[in-house]
Amino acid sequence: MENVKYVMIIKRGRAYNKVTKAAIERHVENLRTQDAAGKIQLCGPLQGYPGVADMVIFNVDSFEEAEALCKLEPLVAEGFATYTLATLHVAGKDNNYLL
Repeated sequence: MENVKYVMIIKRGRAYNKVTKAAIERHVENLRTQDAAGKIQLCGPLQGYPGVADMVIFNVDSFEEAEALCKLEPLVAEGFATYTLATLHVAGKDNNYLL
């Protein structure tokens, strides 16, 4: 069985320098909600990547479900950020590193 995850990269938009504490609190509450629902595998801020704020690895069944979650992200929905969404084919011992 193929192990697939969906990776959201949250990119700082033009208005990112105007992010309020309240917007960050909504972002964190959204992460808490998705995590409690079992939809987040891993998340956190990325350092050393100019223009990138955060990364979220979703634990969902489809690209479409992941994309719907991306659009719910408050930083995106409120215009502070944009995102890219990629499909990650997880490689490991169990699948011989996709060989």
